[in-house]
Amino acid sequence: MNDIDQKILNYLQANGRLSIKKLSEALFITAPAVSQRIKKLEENGYIKSYNANLDLTKIGLNIKAFIQLEVGPDRKPEFYKYIKAIPNVLECDCITGPYSMLLKTVFESTQDLDDLVTELHRFGSTNTQIVFSTPVQDRGYYIE
Repeated sequence: MNDIDQKILNYLQANGRLSIKKLSEALFITAPAVSQRIKKLEENGYIKSYNANLDLTKIGLNIKAFIQLEVGPDRKPEFYKYIKAIPNVLECDCITGPYSMLLKTVFESTQDLDDLVTELHRFGSTNTQIVFSTPVQDRGYYIE
């Protein structure tokens, strides 16, 4: 990956709907060259997907919470299958420390959050933090 590829990735992270024409103008290269580079970046796994970044509060998901969960090694396969089916779980990370999982979740109500936490207790102990505000939104990573 060279400097131009990095710039393409940065532009697309900022606006995934940016046209090939606009990218070519910004990078001072031809549109076919931009298209070919994007195709290579996709094929090589640098670009995984193109998504809309939703304002979840607009669809009623006003409660964001992080749930730490201790899951024993023998229960992880069962847990992974279970947690992938829960739409309120935006992300699940296996972490170090006293808890083995960190879940980023969203809910319409604290009751819905409480219901999930209660269900999660079958896998182990939990620790939950409700988010008051998010001063730094998911912003991607600027490549230099």
